[in-house]
Amino acid sequence: MRFFWTFIWALAVGSVISYILSSMAGNPFNVVHTLALAIIFTLAIYLLGEGVLKEQEE
Repeated sequence: MRFFWTFIWALAVGSVISYILSSMAGNPFNVVHTLALAIIFTLAIYLLGEGVLKEQEE
């Protein structure tokens, strides 16, 4: 379930970032680019959370 919510939040944040940046550049909003950005965010969060930033066991 945590993977599902991670993707939903990445999609929401990616959509806002994509919309704002495309509006500032004067380009139309592209849903495909937004989904690609959300997938990249999700993969980065999974890799950081599961591998790089694991808590050290004492």
